[in-house]
Amino acid sequence: MGARADRHKLYEISVQDVSHEYEFINKTFRGIRGYNAHFLREDFCGTAKMCCEWVSHRDKNKAVGVDIDKEVLAWGKHHNLGKLKSDARKRITLLQENVLKAKTRPAQVVLAMNFSYQLFKQRDMLLKYFKTVRKSLANDGVFFLDAFGGYEAYSETREKTKHKGFTYIWEQESYNPITGDMTCHIHFHFPDKSRMNKAFTYEWRLWTLPEIRELLNEAGFSNVTVYWEGTDKESGEGNGKYSPSLRGDADPSWVCYLSAEK
Repeated sequence: MGARADRHKLYEISVQDVSHEYEFINKTFRGIRGYNAHFLREDFCGTAKMCCEWVSHRDKNKAVGVDIDKEVLAWGKHHNLGKLKSDARKRITLLQENVLKAKTRPAQVVLAMNFSYQLFKQRDMLLKYFKTVRKSLANDGVFFLDAFGGYEAYSETREKTKHKGFTYIWEQESYNPITGDMTCHIHFHFPDKSRMNKAFTYEWRLWTLPEIRELLNEAGFSNVTVYWEGTDKESGEGNGKYSPSLRGDADPSWVCYLSAEK
């Protein structure tokens, strides 16, 4: 089963929830600006699944996906864009470019989801990326990104999640508290005991939320807002609803969203 499995499809099933992200981004932009956004740029777009989600909701919506990996863009073009109707497919452009150098028309929304920007380990490089994003936005543009943390984020650990037909494993292999560098892997295990180990590997710096907010402000963004997940009263777990907040809970593991206005 491991030899036949498609790592990109497994990733989309176990990691991405583009319908939820679309609802959050669409609602939040409208709440900030008072009208809908129509042009989105997805940095580190991978298989461009979010681009496809974006254009599928409104006929006016257009999207540009930027990623440096030729192989993953080709996969997304075949498996995701290929499933769209011709009109929707024409409203997506995929660019094999470095996000620091890509030139696109000004976007109302720029995304950097799944913590992808954390590959910039040096402060000056992350600041440069944030400045590049701000420059690429239209005058009414909003930058959306996510972040994760909590004391479990600094531990060397493995977390298993069962899905139909496979088990998703997130491994935090190493963390250096002096530099903030961390190495993470995604593995997939299957019922027949076969495995797809290190299907994806990430060499990141675990940036803290205060650092990210400060860098966004330094890059020239205004109204940097953190959206914290609410808590289900019965289970005590996250309820999937994110609201603006200046105070978060000291949870062992958390994920939040941020918006930064041009």
